[in-house]
Amino acid sequence: MLIKSFLSKNCYMYFRSSNQPLAMSPAFTCIYFLENTDTYILEIKRNDLSQDEDISKIYQWMRVSKDFLQTSPLTFRSMDSSLEVEERYFEEGFLKFNRDSGTFIEKYNSAQHSLAARNSQEIPPDLTEVINNYLRKN
Repeated sequence: MLIKSFLSKNCYMYFRSSNQPLAMSPAFTCIYFLENTDTYILEIKRNDLSQDEDISKIYQWMRVSKDFLQTSPLTFRSMDSSLEVEERYFEEGFLKFNRDSGTFIEKYNSAQHSLAARNSQEIPPDLTEVINNYLRKN
């Protein structure tokens, strides 16, 4: 029998029922990471869910304000992908990006947000903590 125990940030330790640790695993892996002066937009893969879980729960897009007061999911609808450009369509808007930059256009007010693409390994520790808190609640 395996028991999952939260350690810190996005790390969990798995134990056998005999209390022997198995491995540490982050709660999520960042797939895409974009930002501007006031917003982060990310796609994450949850590592804390069973592989039998619905794919829309395992892979999630989210928008987080840089002041960390708002964290909201982006409801994925469809995508288009080429060698040069990625496009994602959400209930809340449209995201077009490449390896260097992107634009998010909000659906309801048509606001456009220019974004810089970042390495998915460059997530600030405070953002990691906010995402972990959000995942624990949702």
